Amino acid sequence: GTRRSYPLESSVAHLVGYVGAPTEADIDKNQFLSLPGFKVGKSGIEKSYDEKLRGEAGRAEIEVNVDGREVRELTRRNPKSGKRIVLSIDAELQDRTQKRLDKERSASAIVMDAHTGAVYSLASSPGFNPNDFTLGISNLQWEELLSNEAHPLTNKAVGGQYAPASTFKMIVALAALEKGVIKKNTQFNCPGHFTLGRDRFHCWEKNGHGNVSLVQAIAQSCDVYFYNLATKIGIDDIAAMARRFGLGQRLGIELSEERPGVMPDRKWKLGSFGKSWQPGETVVASIGQGFIQTTPLQLAVMTARLVNGGKAVQPWLTQGVDDVVQSRDQWPDMNINEYHLSLIKKSMDEVTMGSMGTARGSRIYKKGFEMGGKTGTAQVRRITQQQRNSGVKNEDLPWRFRHHALFVGYAPIAKPRYVCSVVVEHGVGGSRTAAPIAKELLEFIQQRDPVNKSTILDENKLASHLSEDLEQNALRTE
Repeated sequence: GTRRSYPLESSVAHLVGYVGAPTEADIDKNQFLSLPGFKVGKSGIEKSYDEKLRGEAGRAEIEVNVDGREVRELTRRNPKSGKRIVLSIDAELQDRTQKRLDKERSASAIVMDAHTGAVYSLASSPGFNPNDFTLGISNLQWEELLSNEAHPLTNKAVGGQYAPASTFKMIVALAALEKGVIKKNTQFNCPGHFTLGRDRFHCWEKNGHGNVSLVQAIAQSCDVYFYNLATKIGIDDIAAMARRFGLGQRLGIELSEERPGVMPDRKWKLGSFGKSWQPGETVVASIGQGFIQTTPLQLAVMTARLVNGGKAVQPWLTQGVDDVVQSRDQWPDMNINEYHLSLIKKSMDEVTMGSMGTARGSRIYKKGFEMGGKTGTAQVRRITQQQRNSGVKNEDLPWRFRHHALFVGYAPIAKPRYVCSVVVEHGVGGSRTAAPIAKELLEFIQQRDPVNKSTILDENKLASHLSEDLEQNALRTE
């Protein structure tokens, strides 16, 4: 017999998935699954491609005599081996991504091609060892996985839903530019807060940013600038632009764990809560808070569409089934004004390369490898006025109440090819926690540069750095 072996263990756990005993419903559909010890895909690629990986059982009709001895074979259908699934994943980058995320308590990251949509790494931490499921996981191990508050069984890269925070500001800016609300040099004054009726909305910079225009509003992540934009645009136009960039919807990646997120508008709130949308909710939405929920995968796709010239690229993992290679180089144009996109990219360049950029501390100095991007810090619990006055720092709160840290990035700046999204749960700040991870991943992917190398697996050339034994295991369990 055969059994699954996962040489990269936890590094591919959420991506490849794991196998387990079939359910009664599975067996009802296919009696072949009732064979002792048979396993079916339970998550990840194992689940999505279960039938293709499994192959087909053979069948023979035999005529026997009264004693049960075989007389002759009437019909025969030979078994068919399972198909060979080749992924877009770069094994070294995947392993490196997982090990880097494992230094955090709970995090996820994606690296993908901005032009083709090929996903080079997709990792969620903490992970688990899929080999534990091959022979049947113990009750103790299972309970430990279920009780872990960092949710190791959840693929956060495609199933985690988070407020995008300031990584959403590019979408608001594009909506404002398209509607003609602002131009490149339109300025708003930031005194550190914004007043709407009797409500006061604060900027993260307590003393304010002063007069800022678009480029510096994104580079310095000025909240007040976007509060002003939001009141002039309205939530419906913001939501419409967000959906064009892949937010608040499933993107169709080959993983059943993908979740859609939420992109609210007036109709959504009325249908969900039976209440009308309030102006203050638009203000909150302008900085990626409130009802908005996005996945790390959506944020990576958003970034790709921002820097690839406005092409509606979709993410994918399956590069080939057996010897059939799938090519995905052409994507429809989103009809976004090129000048507007250039302004957004210039703003994101300034986030890392500018002297006032929020991620200047994670700048890539290697010539030709420079990255641009956007930081985000998503509130998990609202900061009270008492906490503001007493100077309570977010990192002083219990872990589960701290802000989420986000960063979306791309490289190289001169001609973006690779994009990345990083979410560190309760990581306090995007510039502090998420941006350094993105820097490391974008540097590494540029060094490997899979675009200019064949990424189709060749059984004679597979991962030359791996041991012969590991190579054979990998070939058996693709």
